[in-house]
Amino acid sequence: MATVASAFDQQKRAMPWWIPLIEGIALIIVGVLLFTSPLAAILSLTRVLGLFWFLSGIFEIVSIFLDRSAWGWKLIGGIIGLLAGYYLFTAPAAGALILGFTLVVMLGVQALLLGIVHIVQALRGAGWAMGVIGIINILFGVLLLGNTLVGMATLPFVIGAFAIVGGITAIYMALRLRSA
Repeated sequence: MATVASAFDQQKRAMPWWIPLIEGIALIIVGVLLFTSPLAAILSLTRVLGLFWFLSGIFEIVSIFLDRSAWGWKLIGGIIGLLAGYYLFTAPAAGALILGFTLVVMLGVQALLLGIVHIVQALRGAGWAMGVIGIINILFGVLLLGNTLVGMATLPFVIGAFAIVGGITAIYMALRLRSA
């Protein structure tokens, strides 16, 4: 517990309390928008992500002139960032579909792999609970990969729920930072 307290003390010296407060309020707003108007919120978030990737690509290319190490990788990363950002910003509907599909497939594959790892750990003596978690992970992965459209349709609500919980947590931490 002393480690958590010292980390919290270091954080309160490094960050003003109002920054996590603003982050928390923004997360709650995004979460509520994802529940009340998922299509508009997803399209807006896709454009914001596109703008971020576009600017990130510019900065990546500019960084070549400041630091020439690994310039080839920086150039490739910058070009990919520029192209992906431009595409997401100019075609947010298609970009949102591609991003949603990719995320659902990645989560499904990750669930399958984690399920296999948990079952192997259970067979090596980690206990039956680890095996049950592995089976649940495998079922979840098969469900996601078998029904990617359903996964894509529920994705805004899942992200919205995480945003609201994260926002509440950030506001709580901001109030703790202010009172400390």
